[in-house]
Parts: sequence; C-alpha cells; structure tokens
Amino acid sequence: MTLDLTFTRSQFPAFSQPDLQGWAFFENAGGSYPCKQVVQRLTDFYTQNKVQPYYPYPASERAGDLMDSAYARMATYLNAEPEEVHFGPSTTQNVYVLAHALRPMWQEGDRIIVSCQDHEANAGAWRRLAKRGIEVVEWHVDPQTGVLDPAALEGLFNDRTRLLAFPHCSNIIGHVNPVAELTRMAHAHGALSVVDGVGWAPHEIPDMKALGVDIYMFSSYKTYGPHLGVMYVTKDLMGRVENQAHFFKEGVARSMLTPAGPDHAQVAAVNGILDYFDAQYAHHVGGDAPAPERARALNGLFRAQEQGLLEPLMGFLEAREDVQLVGPGMGAQRAPIVAILPKNKPLEEVYAALTAHKLMLGFGDFYAVRPLMDMGIPTKPGVIRMSFVHYTSPEEIGQLIRGLEAAL
Repeated sequence: MTLDLTFTRSQFPAFSQPDLQGWAFFENAGGSYPCKQVVQRLTDFYTQNKVQPYYPYPASERAGDLMDSAYARMATYLNAEPEEVHFGPSTTQNVYVLAHALRPMWQEGDRIIVSCQDHEANAGAWRRLAKRGIEVVEWHVDPQTGVLDPAALEGLFNDRTRLLAFPHCSNIIGHVNPVAELTRMAHAHGALSVVDGVGWAPHEIPDMKALGVDIYMFSSYKTYGPHLGVMYVTKDLMGRVENQAHFFKEGVARSMLTPAGPDHAQVAAVNGILDYFDAQYAHHVGGDAPAPERARALNGLFRAQEQGLLEPLMGFLEAREDVQLVGPGMGAQRAPIVAILPKNKPLEEVYAALTAHKLMLGFGDFYAVRPLMDMGIPTKPGVIRMSFVHYTSPEEIGQLIRGLEAAL
C-alpha cells in the first residue's frame, strides 16, 4: 500500500488554514497537528457534555460513556486491557506519580538504571529517588553516535536492580532502541522495564504485548490528539503499586495513578485519535479486523511514507561537510527526528534563515540535556531539530532541503 497523502492531509484542519499556507511544519516532535476528529470531539464535549460525568441523566451518562470508550478503544489499539491504560495531564507528571507509587516496593540500597538518552520526562523523577535511598546508575550513550549499547547495559545490572528506564527513541538522537530485547534483559535480572515512548509513538502505534514492557508512556498531543499523557501499566504491577489517589480509590486502577483526577473533555477527545486511525484503515484497507491488526497495517503504511521522506533529507545532510549530524546516519532504525549542528555559521543565524524560508522547526536542548552532555554538545544554543510524521509531503521535504542549502 501507498499512503494517500491527499486524504491524509484532509484529516488535519491546519493544512487548510490561510495563515499556515506556504509554511512547512517540522517541529512535530514537540507536538503534532491535531486531526479533525479530535477537534470535533473536543468541541462536541464542551458544547454538549461538559457536566460531571457518571450521574444518571443523559448529558452526564453520555460524558461517562465517552470517557469509558476512550480507555477501551485506546487499549485495543495498544493491544492492552482497558484497566491498563491511564490518562494523566502529561508524561512528565505521570512519571513523577509513578516514581512515588513504585518507591514503597523497594528497599534502601536497591538499584535502578536510567539511560542518559532520555528526555527528562522519563529521567528526572527516577533520578530524584537517589535522595530517598535508591542507588541510581546511569547508562551512558556513545559519545560519537548518541546510541545506547545493550552490551554496556548488561554490566550495570546486579541482584538488587529493580527498574530499567530508557526511551523507545530519543527526541534528538533519532535512533529506535530494541525495546523488546532490552525488556527481556531487564526481566532476566528481575527488573521492571519502563519505556518513554514520547518520541516514537507518533511514528508507530506501540503493541504492548509484543514489546513486553511493564510501563510505557507517550503524549497524546504528539499523536494528533489533546494535551494528555497516556500511560500503560500492566495489571500485575498495578496490583503492587502504592495508591496515589484518595484513600477510597484504593483498587480503582483508573484512579490510583491520577491523584488530581482526569480531564473529562480531553479524555473523551482521545476517541478522535482512534477515529482517525479507523478512518485511515477504512480508506486504505477496508473491511473489519481486530485493532492490533489495524495498527500493524497502519504502522507499515505510515513508516513507509516517513522512510521515503527521510531518505532524501539524510542523503542531503550526509553529503555536506558544513553540517554535523547528531546521531547515527540513515538506517532501518532511524526515526524522522533529525538534529544538526552547523559548522561554518552560528546556529542562531542558520535557524533565522530557515525561518525566513517559512520552515517551522526548533532549536535548543529539547529537554534532552543528558545525551547532549554525553556527546559534548553545549546545551545552549543546543541543536537545530527537524521532525516530521506521515502527513508531511515530499514538497515540504524539498522546501526544507532548499532552505538548508541556502541557510548553511
């Protein structure tokens, strides 16, 4: 199959906005455009069902049904159970709550391993446990490529290791880590596998059973939806964590890791992401299939589109001597998250020239401070980052390459 780009872009209101015409969006790793289904779902909820849910009158019942549907439908696409899905205000907040929920399971002197490739969303809260009696061990990246070496990880485990935290894909290195393999290593040592999927989930709907992880987190506002953090936690682990909500919420899986309660409207609007996936499957494949099978089909469709866009961009960058590519070169494990450092001009000057070419991208450390430190790259001004997803067009890639050529 080939992605129908005209159909795909018709699902995103941003592409028809007059103020955005001529601009090419390459800061998708910071937040994607929302699909029209999410916009409509959010609007409908605020206009029709913005009441306290779960009371026995129609507007309230409908509000509760919409929220329940979001948990259930997201779970089917993730190949999980509804009680294993949690919606919080952000991934950073989710992992902060998780750290508090897991700490009582461990003894003073127990060890956790935290990679240095992480966005701080999946690192800061774990590292703070060092002040609460936990030994925190760092898994450093290769200083040249920024890649994590599984062989180096093996030597970090001991018989008191309780957790391994690492990203599915760094938001600046752009290398896709072998999550299932690393999870098997963690489990062989009796440790939990906690994966930050914020950088990768926009490019592939993750299959929780295939990955085998204990905890997986991503941000719905980077997967075409509202501003929420989505978190998967296995049922087994939920039976062991300490309740972080009100005492009377003990045993209520959906509440135990959401102490402030959910944002009703945004949770209901998550249905829009799944409506979008359903629409893509119906348009490109048709027929009926279980959600995990639909997800696999869409993953192949989306990744083929992205790889076709990534190849000319990486080819252009790798052929130039006036720019440093941060992270590995083109390969099967390369995500469309590309960070660069200009060699002959100040970064800010190059960035300004790219903006003048109507290119929307970012520069800085993107909260990925630790991999930059490991690679000896100053966090200020940081790097220029170009990130895109399956709705990006070949014409926009061409616009980016022409802009880079002029700016560099």
